[in-house]
Amino acid sequence: MPQPRFKDAIAEDMPRVQADLERLVRIPSCAFPGFPPEPVHDAAAAVADMLRAAGVADARLLDIPGGYPAVYAEVPGSPNAPTVLLYAHYDVQPAGKESAWTSPPFEPAVREGRLYGRGAADDKSGVVMHAAALRALPVTACAVRVIIEGEEETNSHLGEYVIANPDLFRADVVISADAGNLRVGRPTLTTALRGVVSCDVEVRTLRGPVHSGQFGGPAPDALIALSRMIASLHDDRGNVAIEGLVSEAWTGGGELSESGFRRGAGVLDGVDLVGDGTIADRLWSKPSVNVIGIDAPPYDGAANALVPAARARVSLRVAPGDDVRRARKLLMEHLRSAAPWGVQVEITPGGAGPGFAAKTEGPAYESAKRVLRDVFATDVALGGAGGTIPLMNVFQHVSPHAEIITWGAEDGAAAIHAPDESVDLGELERMILAETLLLDELGRQA
Repeated sequence: MPQPRFKDAIAEDMPRVQADLERLVRIPSCAFPGFPPEPVHDAAAAVADMLRAAGVADARLLDIPGGYPAVYAEVPGSPNAPTVLLYAHYDVQPAGKESAWTSPPFEPAVREGRLYGRGAADDKSGVVMHAAALRALPVTACAVRVIIEGEEETNSHLGEYVIANPDLFRADVVISADAGNLRVGRPTLTTALRGVVSCDVEVRTLRGPVHSGQFGGPAPDALIALSRMIASLHDDRGNVAIEGLVSEAWTGGGELSESGFRRGAGVLDGVDLVGDGTIADRLWSKPSVNVIGIDAPPYDGAANALVPAARARVSLRVAPGDDVRRARKLLMEHLRSAAPWGVQVEITPGGAGPGFAAKTEGPAYESAKRVLRDVFATDVALGGAGGTIPLMNVFQHVSPHAEIITWGAEDGAAAIHAPDESVDLGELERMILAETLLLDELGRQA
């Protein structure tokens, strides 16, 4: 059973944890181009304040060339004790249309034990989780390093900084709090992450818009051509149709029910799921492809004219272990080959974030499973994640022998990247306790 002194202390600390999380959620720290930079800097400063208030006196901002600051801190440990690196990020996805939210995205609200707001789960819950664990464990034999990123959701520059300054980030164990459990009460260690690549495709057919009645028929419409190219990305069952991509069955454990997945994803009644294989196959170890943005004439005020140019951003999730640059090339070649009618096509490569597969046989992993079993009083699932955390491979590069543990307070109902994002406050409390116990146990192993 969890040590009572930690459990009781964390329970007493939860009002402060909630207040810290609400403070961060109120800051619209979206690091995407086109968004105001001031809130991102405000969030970085707030995170540094929280770490200092947790007893980490040297918490400071790192100037990341070309990007937003990261927050860094160190807690010295005993000689020969392991070094643990704690990771999370304070930047968030754009909120989208406020009308899609039950409550305003940057005004935290608690309903039925869940705190709602953009970033409440992904990943400001991870930030306060690390701070609370350090506050609950003021003395540890471990040397602890903390890195809180400000650009995880967009074009991150932190990886280059880590490679250039490896001594700041070397560790025996890396703990990322940018993940979560399959569902509330089902403790989960994330052992694999899909990679992600993207490209922008632009189609041109005409010098300018022309009357659809006078020229429609023989003259090609760019939006129709682009739509046909997009439609070719899947077969009739919804499987990705790009030749040459790695696509495997998931063998890492964990379970996902169709009903639970449909509920978490908000799939409408009567709408089929797409693709073949188990839910875990399709979500964790097979590729998926989506159009995440499109430029074309808006619906409101649409003219009765052929569209001369249209473009889209296509995002491809790549199976763990697949080469992301090769996968991006295959995506671009597929789109180009699918272009009909000799239309002019320009394809611009976007970012490429590799997938990740964790080592799961070491002593730190065993400790992580043990503390999760103690806290949740049930077996631990080993699951995957459909998303990407590009820095995990960078951390493995600078610390080749490190064990990397990915967990957190998110859950299947958290709606990350979507309206009504939320975190279960009880789950956050349990994960703070688990991290505190893990740090304590790793220190006692020295």
